Amino acid sequence: MRSARQAAVTAAAATAALAVSSFAASPAQGAANPNNSAKMRQAVTVDGVMRHLQAFQDIADANGGNRGAGTSGYEASGRYVEQKLRAAGWTTERQYFPFVYEQTRSTSLTEISPDARTVENIPMSYSQPTPVGGVTGQLAAPSVATGCVVGDYSGADLTGKIAVVSRGAGCSFAQKAQVAKSVNASAIIIYNNTTGALNGTLGGIDPTTAPATGVTQAEGQAILAKMARGPVTMRFVLDKTIEERQTFNVIAETPTGRDDNVVMMGAHLDSVEDGPGINDNGSGTAGVLETAIQLGKVNKLNNKVRVAFWGAEELGLLGSTEYVADLQENDPAELRNIATYLNFDMIGSPNYIIGVYDADQSTYPAPGVVPPGSIETEDVLTDYFDSVKQPWVDTEFSGRSDYKAFIDAGIPASGLFTGADGTKTPAEVEKFGGTAGVIYDPNYHTPADDITNVDRRALDIMSDAIAHSAITLAQSTEKINGKRSNGKSGKPAKPAPSVLPEGRTAA
Repeated sequence: MRSARQAAVTAAAATAALAVSSFAASPAQGAANPNNSAKMRQAVTVDGVMRHLQAFQDIADANGGNRGAGTSGYEASGRYVEQKLRAAGWTTERQYFPFVYEQTRSTSLTEISPDARTVENIPMSYSQPTPVGGVTGQLAAPSVATGCVVGDYSGADLTGKIAVVSRGAGCSFAQKAQVAKSVNASAIIIYNNTTGALNGTLGGIDPTTAPATGVTQAEGQAILAKMARGPVTMRFVLDKTIEERQTFNVIAETPTGRDDNVVMMGAHLDSVEDGPGINDNGSGTAGVLETAIQLGKVNKLNNKVRVAFWGAEELGLLGSTEYVADLQENDPAELRNIATYLNFDMIGSPNYIIGVYDADQSTYPAPGVVPPGSIETEDVLTDYFDSVKQPWVDTEFSGRSDYKAFIDAGIPASGLFTGADGTKTPAEVEKFGGTAGVIYDPNYHTPADDITNVDRRALDIMSDAIAHSAITLAQSTEKINGKRSNGKSGKPAKPAPSVLPEGRTAA
């Protein structure tokens, strides 16, 4: 369950007010024994899941409106999950890890002259803040538009000026911001080289970079045209905190079952800074938590079940990445003992679909390698939906949630998803109801992602599927990896088709 480094932080993670109880001595053991799918689905109720969501809403309300990593709201969310698991007989531990905390208090980009106007922009993540009151300066463009090297500025000194450069030329946003700082620019505006907003990252804290923001290609071209006619002056304000903090994952597992054939399930516990994150991802957290509570009532399991509540997913899948990297470095055998990983990220979207990660690529080509056993993991979910005559659709096996680190390490995976900022199609309306042409969660990553933003029907359907997959795989993973509960191995899972990994760049 734990690596050497995880064990070292466990003692520090314990909250004195929370006594760790023995699984065998749990009060839950006096309840019914939900040891098959029907019983487990009956035990995991939508009302039980909603109670957890109300608790997360209350926590956000009491902690500045959010449950983001590194905040008091996240700490309270972690304690809530730990309390509920321990009351159900689980032993929990925390895995701490560092991350970069960013909080933007205010930001603006304003043209002072020749026109007075507000310019739409998106500050780069990890950008250095501006001085109090912002920076005001005349705009200056390098002789080579992309500004990748000092020579692109032809020896110009940009002291007191703001650089305006294009995205592209194979260099990162961070490199452009470093070069701008080295020629004494007080800030840098990077305009896109394709359509759409430019939402970029500098990739990490670097004090040798100029404060940086992004604008659209059209805005960049308009600015350059105006600069060709005469001086243009702008003010850029970025009032923010950027510092290294610690956050944590909460990990727990059952005491019974094969420890060389662990079934793992997870959901990210953090919200974005902009809101309480009740659908994203209080919903997945609550579904996994309620299933774990009911799983605590099962007298005996053939395979261990490990649950994870990930930290800092919204900042780049940091918690799950840390967990897998720690096992790879310190306990690779334990990583290989994970039979499969199931991920639950957003399961209550108001304009929902019933989506299953498309491991067999029957609808969407995967942008990366699909580990063997993932198809069979998907089948656990889709076969269940078919058995209860519940319509479902594929969603891309994209690796854009906490299963990415697992599949990158060759661990089979699948999961459930009711939709985020994609747009619902007429065909999906035929299957699930709702409104075509509207995104699945209109309140995605906003302050309105609150307790009213969850569809109970979607939550009920998905919670049943979590319950089914948990108890089914706890009893047998033979179809995934050929391992039987008696320790003998049967036929291994068939290899999945794969394609080249997707490339990503902060440029």
